[in-house]
Amino acid sequence: MANFSKSNVPQFAVDVYQNAYLPEGGREVNAVVTVTATGGGTIGSAVAAPHLYSPGEGPSAAVVLMVDCSGSMDHPPTKMRNARDATAAAIGTLRDGVHFAVVGGTHLAREVYPGDGRLAVAGPETREQARQALRKLSAGGGTAIGTWLRRADRLLASADVAIRHGILLTDGRNEHETPEDLKAALDACAGRFTCDARGVGTDWEVKEVTGIASALLGTADIVADPAGLAADFTQMMETAMGKEVADVSLRLWTPAGATVKFVKQVAPTVEELTARRAEAGPRAGDYPLGSWGDESRDYHVCVEVPPAAVGQEMLAARLSLVIPHPGGSVQNLGAQGLVRAVWTDDLAASTSINPQVAHYTGQAELAEVIQQGLDLRKMGDTDGATAKLGRAVQLASASGNADTAKLLAKVVDVVDAATGTVRLKAKVEEADEMTLETRSTKTVRVKK
Repeated sequence: MANFSKSNVPQFAVDVYQNAYLPEGGREVNAVVTVTATGGGTIGSAVAAPHLYSPGEGPSAAVVLMVDCSGSMDHPPTKMRNARDATAAAIGTLRDGVHFAVVGGTHLAREVYPGDGRLAVAGPETREQARQALRKLSAGGGTAIGTWLRRADRLLASADVAIRHGILLTDGRNEHETPEDLKAALDACAGRFTCDARGVGTDWEVKEVTGIASALLGTADIVADPAGLAADFTQMMETAMGKEVADVSLRLWTPAGATVKFVKQVAPTVEELTARRAEAGPRAGDYPLGSWGDESRDYHVCVEVPPAAVGQEMLAARLSLVIPHPGGSVQNLGAQGLVRAVWTDDLAASTSINPQVAHYTGQAELAEVIQQGLDLRKMGDTDGATAKLGRAVQLASASGNADTAKLLAKVVDVVDAATGTVRLKAKVEEADEMTLETRSTKTVRVKK
């Protein structure tokens, strides 16, 4: 068990990669921003708040596990047993002192443990009580995921903690509430807790599960074989227990006349952040980055600046990492970077694309064409699907994204990866297609 001391403080760094040179009249400035957090024991918005954690426990946290208990979880019966075992394994991974609860989800949300709107505090006794309570989980009823999320939100809000996290498992489609109901629940929960979502088997809707994880800044994945749930849940909980800084935002300031075209996470997955901007004063906006442990992520920032003449230079954007607090106060994490624009008549300088920017532009396109190709395949457009998935194979090969290349090879026969020449497979396992769609946004970093 890690030993955290109150002297540990968040250590964040920001590195900016760009080609600052523009041709005369050029306006679009692109940069890749690498954000790195190091030094275990950071507690983000709870810095120097000794009531929130004790030595040996790390930052205070609360976790709610939402387990699908709809009728389909009984087909086959081993699925429900695997879900119970996986939830028990995850509870066994909880750090002492962490607040937690288990919710059984059907068309309702039932508190399985500890009940009465409370959270338990993890320790040997409560972990064993929770495992005993899990034995009573049985399948029956419908699926209304928004109801589960709202119950988790109420439970998590009851704890005075630094980190709030959900883990959600479903095996079916969200058939007992409208898409609008689910969206309203996600909008209500966004920014209040992060959530990892998993689909087990092949009867669930990929866009629903990935949409939940995206809205709540978590991860999404498929567990095609229910026997793999325990390992996946354990890994998810270990990662959640490693989160030490909550509610980090990338604050982006731009000068008068400049506009932000987009901000997106590009590693370890592609995630669009542009529409999530929260205004933060004159010409500044905050983009939520979620909770952090010891890790590094990359972001692509694109700013449009006023055109200028050769020889002129300007600051296109200033980046900093902050934790906004209710009431308008803000905690600065002490890391910032600058994005510059320099106008030149040197053709080689102004037309050169920074390798980081070029790589992640390709990775974002890779995620997009996989989604488009799979959608076209479902619609029966063989030619369109072949073209899009062929482009995906080409991009995966060029960027060294071997994991995605392997997933693509289960959906298409690759004739020539370099040119993107492929043939759609006549028969594709549903699990293989769903795995490709679920993991299409996973990226690889620039080859050094």
